[in-house]
Amino acid sequence: MAERLYYSIGEVSEMLDISMPTIRYWEKEFPFTEPKKSDKGTRYYTQKDIENIQLVQYLLKDKKLTIEGARQLLKNDKEKLDRTHTIVLKLRKIQKEIRLLKEELTASMHLEENPKEEEEENLIHNS
Repeated sequence: MAERLYYSIGEVSEMLDISMPTIRYWEKEFPFTEPKKSDKGTRYYTQKDIENIQLVQYLLKDKKLTIEGARQLLKNDKEKLDRTHTIVLKLRKIQKEIRLLKEELTASMHLEENPKEEEEENLIHNS
């Protein structure tokens, strides 16, 4: 998804694979995750809001901390946690890219080994 100024709660939910009720709950428990709201109560999340939600997700889901444990860590050293989380996100992107490259390489090697299979598949699909 291209970076924009604001995202809806539905978009954030889909992006991070977190339910909308969970996001709303975390906003109450971790005020620094709360987005801007319109007069009608529509939430508008900035990239920073999304990063803050990802940080909470990292602490609660990946590190398996309780809400109170996450609050305590954030209170003591949020700056260090932000840096660590940024590194974790970068590493995940690299892992995903490596996985995709590995899949492409495997598929390419398979096609080189079985060129007749590819021709047969093309004939079947193009019939």
